[in-house]
Amino acid sequence: MTRITPQQEWWTAGELAASGLPDLPSTQQGADALAKRLDWRAHPQFARRRAGRGGGWEYHWKLLPSRAQAALLRSVATPAESADAGRMDRGAAWAWFDGLPAPVKDEARDRLRIIQLVEALQGALGKFMAVETIARNEKKAARTIWNWFEMIGCVDEADRLPYLAPRHRAAKPRRERAQCSPQFLDWLKADYLRLAGPSFNSSYERAAKLAKAHGLGVLTLRTARRWMEENVPRVTQIFAREGEKGLARCFPPQIRDRTQLEAMEAVNADCHKIDVFVQWPGIDKPVRPQIVAFQDLYSGKILSWRVDLDPNKVAVMSALGELVEAFGVPRHCLFDNGREFANKWLTGGAPTRFRFKVRADDPLGVLPMLGIKVHWATPGHGQAKPIERGFRDFADRIAKDPRFAGAYVGNRPDAKPEDYGSRAVALEDFLTVLDEGIRDHNARQGRLSDTARGRSFDDTFAESYARAPIRKATPEQHRLWLMGQEVRKLNANHGGLLLFKNGYWSDWMNEHAGRRVVARFDPENLHSGVFLYTPEGEFLGQAECREKVGFFDMVGAKLHQRQQRLRRKAEKQLLEAMRPVGVGHLADALNALDRPETPLVEAKVVEMAPVRRQRPVFEREMPVPEVSDELEERRAGVLLSFRQAEAQPIEPEETPADRFRRAIDILGRSEAGLPVGSAEADWVGIYQNTPEFTRQRMLFEDFGEEGLG
Repeated sequence: MTRITPQQEWWTAGELAASGLPDLPSTQQGADALAKRLDWRAHPQFARRRAGRGGGWEYHWKLLPSRAQAALLRSVATPAESADAGRMDRGAAWAWFDGLPAPVKDEARDRLRIIQLVEALQGALGKFMAVETIARNEKKAARTIWNWFEMIGCVDEADRLPYLAPRHRAAKPRRERAQCSPQFLDWLKADYLRLAGPSFNSSYERAAKLAKAHGLGVLTLRTARRWMEENVPRVTQIFAREGEKGLARCFPPQIRDRTQLEAMEAVNADCHKIDVFVQWPGIDKPVRPQIVAFQDLYSGKILSWRVDLDPNKVAVMSALGELVEAFGVPRHCLFDNGREFANKWLTGGAPTRFRFKVRADDPLGVLPMLGIKVHWATPGHGQAKPIERGFRDFADRIAKDPRFAGAYVGNRPDAKPEDYGSRAVALEDFLTVLDEGIRDHNARQGRLSDTARGRSFDDTFAESYARAPIRKATPEQHRLWLMGQEVRKLNANHGGLLLFKNGYWSDWMNEHAGRRVVARFDPENLHSGVFLYTPEGEFLGQAECREKVGFFDMVGAKLHQRQQRLRRKAEKQLLEAMRPVGVGHLADALNALDRPETPLVEAKVVEMAPVRRQRPVFEREMPVPEVSDELEERRAGVLLSFRQAEAQPIEPEETPADRFRRAIDILGRSEAGLPVGSAEADWVGIYQNTPEFTRQRMLFEDFGEEGLG
């Protein structure tokens, strides 16, 4: 038996490009790129150096794409035409049989059954009588059965089936291939394979119109469609017409196993805009609020949630705080890169946070300080976050609750109900129904996930939570997630902090005057004080908010003066303790030191004074031309105009640094009690609120006078 092989087994990149085989590039560079991408040279039995002049590489035909291999095999003589030369070997025969349609396979099985019946009677009746008997019973011609025996001659009984299949399926089709211009096919591909996604009929009409205008041959519509399907892979067509999203659908999604996790080992969070109109306090028109929710990855339980007008970092921090206080600190957290999650409050310092400007002095966010590893999901890809499956239940079981009748808005702009906008739910009622719906979502039995196995999310979470090691937060860590954070620079003189137009100060802050710190605060209660940290996360202390007093408030003024006197007294006592030697004693000690006499130094090199030149004894006067009175008056007028112009000083244009120095001078005179003009006061009041003043002040604080230029 012989193995069917193509006439040419080894191909160079140039030969592959010129072969016209399906799924192969049409240029040598493309063929080389395909060989490199599929790493053909990693198979030494199918890749070799080309012998002869020029060198290069040759590749075996078995490395080609499957459709290219099939095209090469179709060009070889089929088994029906090469019967005299021998049969297919068993491997090729079974591979050929596997590609046959079911009716042809059934016919081969029926032939094998008849052959087996003849062989069963052959021992008693002989082969000739057995063939005649079975042919009469099966209503087949005896000559046909004898032909079947010839087809399986010298074939093992286990391999008879593929050789009994009808050979007309292997016959080479006898039809002429339609011819057309390659330019027409290029125009057809250029029109059809684009993101606009035109229909094949319209692309064909435009390409045919263009080809006929140039006198080129074209294919019929059906032939052109068949050529497109045979020569351009389906995945390539989808990628060209639908882009990367369409290409992603051509491959199965990744399946992640959550059975290896434990409760509170990992959580994920996202925002969901509920499809219900809610009457928000202080807003006239109804709104669709946003839900920020945290979900346990192992069980699927919703652990904490918050509702706000828009997704923001305050809502996320509040939901995280509830999660940590109620269940503990997770080890991993999965977010997308939305601004409400990828902010510096929450994830500052994470190495893969690609949101906002990353600075070297950015403070660590809450999650890195708690030891939570942050993972970022693919943006715009719902399958990457399991909580999206829970939000689908929210859209059905909560948004369509009967108590929200008339307030439901639909899940798409073109799916609005008939009673759209007829009602808005009060915020208190909405929160009540939402809380009930989330509890029911966690308690519903019959969940079919790999971890639930018919139980509810609550039961799945409770069973794993009871045996999992849970990290609990310390009291010092509580102020991390309950507060926002901002990086500020303390006042260079007294160390006070100005944050959101509120002043914060404590006596220990004098030791850190001019230092850059991280202020943590409660966004909902700025008057409760701030906690100050170094940029590295070291706790410094707490500062209280300084209250403003009335301009003529005598009680407040006396209290302030009393505090100032106490501070001065305490500082005097501290200074006396820190300075045991008085300045007078220090001066006496300096006067008591011996004063050594310094000897005069005699110059070794003497420079002669320059010789003064004498003026000549006689000076000759230069002749003066005679000038008329009229010319003399014109000359005097011109000189006068030039002298007046030179007398007027040219004021240089004021630079930002000059304006900043002028503002600092006015502010210094104001603080020193010196007179300041009304125009200057008005100007400096406006200039202090400009970005230029802020920028110049930062340069002056960081680099001094040199930073102003």
